Amino acid sequence: MVHDQPKPRVSIVICTYNRADLLQITLDALPALTAIDMAEILIVDNNSTDHTREISESFALRQAGGLRVRYLFEQTQGLSAARNRGIQEAKGEFIAYLDDDAVPCLEWIRTIVDTFDHRHDVYAIGGMIRPKFESERPAWLIKSLELPYTIVDRGEDVHEYPINKHPFGANMAVRKTFHDTYLFPTDLGRKGTLLLSGEESWLFEQMKQERKTILYHPSMVVDHFIPDNRLTKDWIKQRYYYQGITNGSMHKGFMSKIALLVNVACRVLYIAVNALFAHTEGEKLLIACRMQSIKGTLLTMRSRVKMRLTG
Repeated sequence: MVHDQPKPRVSIVICTYNRADLLQITLDALPALTAIDMAEILIVDNNSTDHTREISESFALRQAGGLRVRYLFEQTQGLSAARNRGIQEAKGEFIAYLDDDAVPCLEWIRTIVDTFDHRHDVYAIGGMIRPKFESERPAWLIKSLELPYTIVDRGEDVHEYPINKHPFGANMAVRKTFHDTYLFPTDLGRKGTLLLSGEESWLFEQMKQERKTILYHPSMVVDHFIPDNRLTKDWIKQRYYYQGITNGSMHKGFMSKIALLVNVACRVLYIAVNALFAHTEGEKLLIACRMQSIKGTLLTMRSRVKMRLTG
């Protein structure tokens, strides 16, 4: 019986919004994972209007008496709000975040538990995220454009993330004790179909300031689905534009804004120089994307000034 099972070590939090069919594939992969008996599965439905509830409840019913599965409905729109609900409901020592369109490798849970157990200084772990394209990879998708598609391969060695890098939400795990102090900021992150971000960067910045170790582990692998409707130049440029909006939103103090403006000026110069040497389709697209990011940043900062002058 489920109530006789020991407390879970890992709480797998899957936040989802209107992607029931992809969620079905993710859920169906979980029972086969090594050490799945050490985990609970929390499906956080972020106000979906499709058949997400039916998919989730059907899965939970099929696993009754075996896997611990809970379906949660979070009405407040936004990925950060959904993740925070998962954190509040989680019973495990470690919270493992998995996207609703990602399938973990068989050793995913075992890698998370063993790493945290052997490295008490480690407060977060990230791993490899391999793309699973719906059809085929476009010729213009060069290495420099991979991160917006959450394609991550940092090699075959276990190592700490460098100062300017951190895990991605499609495949990361955090000690729950850290979340006792820090939740995800709800003014950042995806909201419905808006491509805002920044909530993970903020969280890991707090972790770095507290000198907690953040580890990359190559055995922590997920395959991440990339649909054809994202494999367009318009989508990737929009993704960069919203990243720029995020950057502008995160700088709130006067000195912080001055530093951001200096950074933008340096980036414009860097982009202008690089544009002289951009010859391939992918290199030219990267220049256009970076300009969209700067446009988003400047428009956000200008709108904030207008709000202050008229507010």
